[in-house]
Amino acid sequence: MRIVLTGGGTGGHLFPLIAVANKIKEKIGPEAKFLYIGSGAEMEKSVMAENGIPTKHVLSGKMRRYFSMQNFTDVLKIPIGFLQSLWVLFGFMPDVIFSKGGYVAVPVVIAAWIYHIPILIHESDSIPGVSNQFLAKFANRVAVAYPSAEQYFSREKIALTGNPVRFQVTDGDAMMMRSQLGFTTSKKTLLVLGGSQGSQVINEAIVKILPQLLYNYQIIHQTGEKNFNEVLAGAAQHGIKAGREGYYAVPFLNANQLRDSFALCDLVISRAGANFISEIAANGKPAILIPLENSANDHQRMNAFALAKIGAAFVLEESNLGQHLLFEKTEKILSDDNLRGQMIERVKTFYHPNAADVIANGVIELAGM
Repeated sequence: MRIVLTGGGTGGHLFPLIAVANKIKEKIGPEAKFLYIGSGAEMEKSVMAENGIPTKHVLSGKMRRYFSMQNFTDVLKIPIGFLQSLWVLFGFMPDVIFSKGGYVAVPVVIAAWIYHIPILIHESDSIPGVSNQFLAKFANRVAVAYPSAEQYFSREKIALTGNPVRFQVTDGDAMMMRSQLGFTTSKKTLLVLGGSQGSQVINEAIVKILPQLLYNYQIIHQTGEKNFNEVLAGAAQHGIKAGREGYYAVPFLNANQLRDSFALCDLVISRAGANFISEIAANGKPAILIPLENSANDHQRMNAFALAKIGAAFVLEESNLGQHLLFEKTEKILSDDNLRGQMIERVKTFYHPNAADVIANGVIELAGM
């Protein structure tokens, strides 16, 4: 069985692809051969290499909703990427395509359709992206994570599966993480996540209130590679050194570190990407969600308010991210055990533990196995 994985090169696309690929490996064994086709981004290469999946990359054009000279050059990339996709698929000739969407998936899925290769696409967000709405026309099946996304696709193709979550980020060891970081049992712990590439907005907001936070709490802070040194410098201006005084800053948490950090923490402050929301839900953690202001289709904001609507999370807009408000919301959740318990129970309803298994079965069935 030969399977091509494709999708945009962020953690929100890559980690669900890996979760489903792992399930397929469990079911099929070494007979399952994978190839990832992406944009050539470094994160794609490293994530796939860690999981033993070879990669190929094709040119892909991103159509922005605002004026940019890159729109003109990217238009030229689309036909080239399509021809490259035809060539790569001809060489590998998969039995099935599993796509997470994003502009890089467009030439791959269309090329697969021309070769009559079965296609399953998955939409993570509450409001589908433009790419997946377009690619659904070529797909045999469409899996969605939110009921609100169903209206955008053909009823004959659709299945509500939830978001697949990597098994490596659940069932962590809180005691081991506490010991490694030198954290105490007398203070609650915050986990700050700005997405797989970090968030300057969240980093700056946290650094501004670090002294107040650290007076009562401990912090695990994933900063992103490009913002790491800036965060360290900002903390140092407050006389705080990362790795001491209950503050642990790191550019990126790998799956094992993230799993144990989830187990240890009492509250997550995070972007509202579908993948992070699913992982927060899988670990049953209350959250303060800060949606990316310019996310495609405003999907992060819609994801966040889907949780806020049932009391599973608090939402703070970037434009309203004053240091007093963020500190106030953090205090409100961590000082109220009853509120935190309610949020934990409600956020768990967004976790679909069988999502990866159901999608893997769909991929295998389409491949004719």
